[in-house]
Amino acid sequence: MGSRLMKLLGCILVILWYTVTIRKNGWSVWEAKGETMFHYEYVTRKEAEPYRKEFQEIIHEVQDLLRDKFTFSYQFIGSSSRDMITYDPTTNKGFDFDVNLEVNDEDEIFTAEEIKKNIMSAINQVAWRKGFRSCEDSTRVITLKKTNLLPFPRVEYSCDFAIVHNYVDRKGQKHQQFIHSQKDQGSYQWREQQKGYNLDSRVEWLRKNGFWNEVRDLYLWKKNNNMDSQKKSRSLYAETINEVYNNNAK
Repeated sequence: MGSRLMKLLGCILVILWYTVTIRKNGWSVWEAKGETMFHYEYVTRKEAEPYRKEFQEIIHEVQDLLRDKFTFSYQFIGSSSRDMITYDPTTNKGFDFDVNLEVNDEDEIFTAEEIKKNIMSAINQVAWRKGFRSCEDSTRVITLKKTNLLPFPRVEYSCDFAIVHNYVDRKGQKHQQFIHSQKDQGSYQWREQQKGYNLDSRVEWLRKNGFWNEVRDLYLWKKNNNMDSQKKSRSLYAETINEVYNNNAK
């Protein structure tokens, strides 16, 4: 019995070492070499469609739950909207989706905090029944994750929901605000989206002039060579668009 117990404890320690060391921060970290290795690849539209559909169903149920308070529209943005979802099969982080939720609250009856907390509560009501964890309230978004504990803890797939407000100023310029959360201060406020992420005109030019494959190649390279854990995919994408545009739009 003692021998079996020791073997069991040994297996548990190996699993823990593998999870903490090899899967550290969602990356493949080979500490013996001191190197961070990535193996991102693109997910096809066909592969992503069942998961996209699942999140759409959740959104529709959330809309029904909140209809008596306020309504909202939604739009898939980011990598899923441009068929550039990436996935690293060597990590514990599955591929993800990004969705903008735009609340139709023209009379401003609800505060930013009330809007975000109402949406989070409704998401949890729906998502728990479908095997998701409770959603997470982060600075910019609400994150919903589907996890699997075996053979090791990992995120199968996830979705980030940003609550936004789009408007046009007196000069005809398009703007976007989002709900910014400072949980340590208990503060929820509408903030202006950074101009650096308004890339529509450059994206249109790159597609029209045949540079989109260059964008896809460079973006994947940046994902696989990103050593800054604080630099997210949206920042890498913005870098990619600006770099390819500046190199080619003479």
